[in-house]
Amino acid sequence: MVRFRAPIAADLPALYRACLLTGRAGDDASADHDDPDLLGHLWVGPQATFDPALCDVVDDERGVAGYLVGVGSTSDFEAWCEQRWWPGLRERYPLGVARREADEALVRSIHRPEVTPAAITEVFPAHLHVNLLPRAQGQGIGRMLIERLVDRLRQRGISGLHLGVDADNARAIAFYRHLGFAEVAVEDDGGLILGLRL
Repeated sequence: MVRFRAPIAADLPALYRACLLTGRAGDDASADHDDPDLLGHLWVGPQATFDPALCDVVDDERGVAGYLVGVGSTSDFEAWCEQRWWPGLRERYPLGVARREADEALVRSIHRPEVTPAAITEVFPAHLHVNLLPRAQGQGIGRMLIERLVDRLRQRGISGLHLGVDADNARAIAFYRHLGFAEVAVEDDGGLILGLRL
């Protein structure tokens, strides 16, 4: 039996772990990183902290089984990160320290985060990240999470929603397209940006 709830600060270690265990195009990325927290610092921690009302933690009898984190305004979120989230991490993870390439790429993103182009945020201002551990996959939970977020965004009068997906994650791409998302951009690394008008 699963339940959904808003995240609290005490959830961050479990959310970071779920992020790591799904961080390689949906598979376990633990072997790719010496620092197990780096993925979470970018892809779940700030979103869960910025607007928990748009986020869901998935709990089952074994604990946290996944999450959806979302924000209603990507532009506001990115400005908040620059003021509140990145400064402490930049001190913790200085540039110029020897690291594995996968970790170094994430540290560079902390110091020079990408800014979502206005061409995307003007039409699709909200964004999301969703990750489910294998035990929570294939049960319709991902669809329910996205439907819950879409309902909340519509209640706020938000016009569109976007997400990024690894081009190698064919299963995720097919899932999002089935929900009505369409390709709106290709990132420099080949990843796709998919959007859904609300």
